[in-house]
Amino acid sequence: MFYQFQNTNIHYQIFGNGKEAIVILPGWGDTACTFQEIISILEKEYTVYIFDYPGFGKSPPLNTLWTIYDYAYCVKSFLEEKQITPILLIGHSFGGRLAIVLNGYIKLFLPKVLLIDSAGIPPKKTIRSIFRKYSYRFLKKIQYFLPKRKRKQYLNFLFSKYASFDYYNLPSSMRLTFQQIIREDLRKYLNNITSEVLLLWGKEDKDTPIRDAYIMKKKIPNSELIVFERSGHFSYLENPYLTVKIILAFLKEE
Repeated sequence: MFYQFQNTNIHYQIFGNGKEAIVILPGWGDTACTFQEIISILEKEYTVYIFDYPGFGKSPPLNTLWTIYDYAYCVKSFLEEKQITPILLIGHSFGGRLAIVLNGYIKLFLPKVLLIDSAGIPPKKTIRSIFRKYSYRFLKKIQYFLPKRKRKQYLNFLFSKYASFDYYNLPSSMRLTFQQIIREDLRKYLNNITSEVLLLWGKEDKDTPIRDAYIMKKKIPNSELIVFERSGHFSYLENPYLTVKIILAFLKEE
């Protein structure tokens, strides 16, 4: 099924037919496939909604620049039009960004939020990251010493070596959108979150390190943190049945 927002078709799926709804906001580039084991259990008791973001799954790429706020208002608009009041919003990585904006900025009523390895806090600048940044800038200048016919090939080679996996695999029309999103520091909204929040985190997460979890735990008023000791950025995929048990306990907790 598709939902239209700002002339963009957003694909979404519905699982189950329970009276209460759960909405899942997956990570950047992910679809319902990565949540399949968890959905297969939750759908027995709840109605589960999950989105394909523009450019991923069955949703076509964006033709205009979107910010994190456009994505969040898209989710808000969908929930209001479909008259869905989820008892739980689950956000993994990029989906966590949306959950933070939805409750901490837009003030959408969400009784419970589960943030799994959530993004939203800019990475620390390291000597390595600074070195890579300036190395790339320097190496780009070398193109002017090459024959014109070789310059494009050289720049493509540099791009493949220095761009992140997510950025490199995006359609060119969405790269500026990606840049805008990852630069947005969402710490300013954490204190405003009114939902009951449970943080699930992989201790070995390299994409959104465990230090981010402790920052969120400190700043979000009504929050708790559970750490999976030997898990990475996809902690829910590495521990699907334990994650489901935690979700069900969180839902039934008064």
